[in-house]
Amino acid sequence: MRVLGIETSCDETAAAVVEDGRRVVSNIVASQFDLHAAFGGVVPEIASRAHAERIVPIVRSALRQAGLAWKDIGAVAVGHRPGLIGSLLVGVAAAKALAWSLDKPIVGVDHLHAHLYAAAMGDGTDNRATIDARYPALGLVVSGGHTAIYLCQSPTSLDRLGSTIDDAIGEAFDKVATILGLGHPGGPAIDALAAEEGANDTAHDLPISRLDRDSLDFSFSGLKTSVLYAVRGHPRPKAEGGGFARDHTALSHEQKRDVAASFQRAACRAITLKLERAFEQCAGRGVRSLLVGGGVSANRRLRSEIAELGHKCGVEVCVPPMPLCVDNAAMIAALGARQLETRGADDLTLTAVPTTGA
Repeated sequence: MRVLGIETSCDETAAAVVEDGRRVVSNIVASQFDLHAAFGGVVPEIASRAHAERIVPIVRSALRQAGLAWKDIGAVAVGHRPGLIGSLLVGVAAAKALAWSLDKPIVGVDHLHAHLYAAAMGDGTDNRATIDARYPALGLVVSGGHTAIYLCQSPTSLDRLGSTIDDAIGEAFDKVATILGLGHPGGPAIDALAAEEGANDTAHDLPISRLDRDSLDFSFSGLKTSVLYAVRGHPRPKAEGGGFARDHTALSHEQKRDVAASFQRAACRAITLKLERAFEQCAGRGVRSLLVGGGVSANRRLRSEIAELGHKCGVEVCVPPMPLCVDNAAMIAALGARQLETRGADDLTLTAVPTTGA
C-alpha cells in the first residue's frame, strides 16, 4: 500500500509517500527558517499561516516526485499530536479533506512515536524483518519541543518512561545560541562552534541535571540559566539599575567557542546519564536496540556519546539519516501504515491535539 503522509506539527510543512510501510518513495520538506529567524524562534501564528499557504503545493510535489496520481494513494496519514495547535490544525484539515474526497482511510499519528519509527526504518529501505528485529527497544526523542525516553515493545506499543519537566534539549540549544548571538536555528550553530579546533568543553563547570536518584525525567532550564550568567554575568541589584553588566559582544570568538563546547558537553551528558538509568531499570526486558529520533539526534557529539553507550550496553543504536532526523512526513506515512495494520483507520472526527498521548 502507498500511504501519503502529512506533517505540520511545528514549522516544517512536509508531505511524503511511503510504500509497504518502509520504502520512502518521496519526501518533501519546506522549511520556515527564513520566516522565524528575526524572532530567534518559532512564532506560532506565522507558522500556521505559512502551513496554510504551502500545504497544497507541498502535497502535490510529493505526488509528483513519486510519479503517482491521486488514485494511486491507498491511505492518508497525518501527524495530529503533539505540536503547535494552529500548525496541527492545518495538516489535520488537509488530511481529512483528502481522505474524504479520495474515499480513502485516514490515520492519526503521534509525531514523537514517528520519530522513533524513523530510527527503526534505517535509511527508509530496511525490510520488515529488519525493522521488527529491533524491538523491544529503548527510544529517545530529542527535539526542539520534546525530550523523552520510551520503552518500545513494538512500533505501535510504546510506554513513556520519562520526559522533560521544563525546556526540551532543542529549545535549550536555541536559547543558548541566542545568548551567544549565533542566530536561529541554534542547534547547528552550537554544534559547529563546539567542534572547532581548540574548543575547551571544560572551560565552564555547567550543571548536569539529575533530579531524583531514579528519575528518568529531564530538566534543562538550570543549564540554560547557568550559560546566561556565564555570558552576561549575574543580574545587578535594582538599586544599581538592574539588568546585566554585559552581553555576548563582550566575549571573544574563543570565549564563545568554549561556552558552546561546555554547554554541549553538559547537555549531552544529561541525556546519556538518563539513558544509563533507563538501561539499568529495563534490565531483563529483552531490549535489543536504542532508537534515537528528533532534530537534535543530528548533533555530532550526542551521536558519538550515544554510540559509545550502545556499545557498552551491547545493543544496536539506530539513528535516522539526516533527512529523517528533522520533522518529515515519511516517518508519519510509514508509522501510519503500521497503525492501519494493527489498529485500523481513524474516522473524520480525528482532531488535532497539542500534547502527546504517551
